[in-house]
Amino acid sequence: MEESAHKVRKAVRVDVRTTRHCETTALGVLLRHQGLDLSEAMLFGLGSGLSFVYWDAKGMDFPFLGGRVKPFELTRNLAARLGLDLRVRETASPRRAWENAVAPLEAGQPVGLQLDSHHLDYFEPKVHFGGHVVALYGYDDTDAYLVDTTQQGGAVSTSLTGLARARAERGPMTARHRSFTLTAPADPPSLPDAIVPAVTACADAFLDPPIANLGHRGVEKAGKLVRGWLRRAADPARDLPRAALLMEEGGTGGALFRNLYRDFLAECAESAGLPDRSRLRTGHRLYAEAARGWTEVAALVARAGETGDERCLGQAGDLLAELARLEREAMGELSRLGR
Repeated sequence: MEESAHKVRKAVRVDVRTTRHCETTALGVLLRHQGLDLSEAMLFGLGSGLSFVYWDAKGMDFPFLGGRVKPFELTRNLAARLGLDLRVRETASPRRAWENAVAPLEAGQPVGLQLDSHHLDYFEPKVHFGGHVVALYGYDDTDAYLVDTTQQGGAVSTSLTGLARARAERGPMTARHRSFTLTAPADPPSLPDAIVPAVTACADAFLDPPIANLGHRGVEKAGKLVRGWLRRAADPARDLPRAALLMEEGGTGGALFRNLYRDFLAECAESAGLPDRSRLRTGHRLYAEAARGWTEVAALVARAGETGDERCLGQAGDLLAELARLEREAMGELSRLGR
């Protein structure tokens, strides 16, 4: 992509096709620059990205439901699966952080940045999220040129001061001015060779979480606790619809990332050279059902906040209990892939 010559001081030509989740959007930009063009669902699945966490810590306004692995774990997983050279830079120095970010640009390579979305000029709504990831492809004297998700505008710009604040923010899920690049090997692994370990690793982690807040145990726990959310919320009319919005539209691809994993499994089931494609088809069928269920949960949570009707949360709790069982069954099937 090109900007006007008088405006941009340094820019790398990139394919700014955007997708729905921030980390996979940035990964897509970096990998297409390397000649690897994979769907968002494939990037998410190869990174063993699906998970679940129910997080309600002291000082939090409202519980958080997460549907993926922690920030940057997806990138590390993907690099390992595809044999990519992942170079990560972190520092406490803002000056060194900027040098780390622009050095790849000077060499003709876009760079990924992890930062807090709150300080980006274009970002809406203004919320603190320290695990946000963007691709930086250019800058001038006042602005940085980024690629973000479709819903945030795709190819966007933010002030250099805003970018510096976003990278320097400290708090949950933040990193120390993290920047990273990816370089593809001359002879990358075949997709079938990468898919099987990615699927089984994701399934095994989901089936055997270390604590009750994670994986299928976390979904089951959410089913019990969601019933009291009207009492837990400081402002139910604000907090419950916002939680539902984040599940469906907060960069998750819908259904708390279950739509992405459903599409990944569908793509895998059509790939030649994969063993046990019947297991992949079963996993796809079950995750298609689970995705519909998660969208229904979000709608029930939103309705409870809008109406104050606690019965909606009871229905959501019952559905989450069923989703815990459904996803446990799907992951049990997928954990045996290739075995």
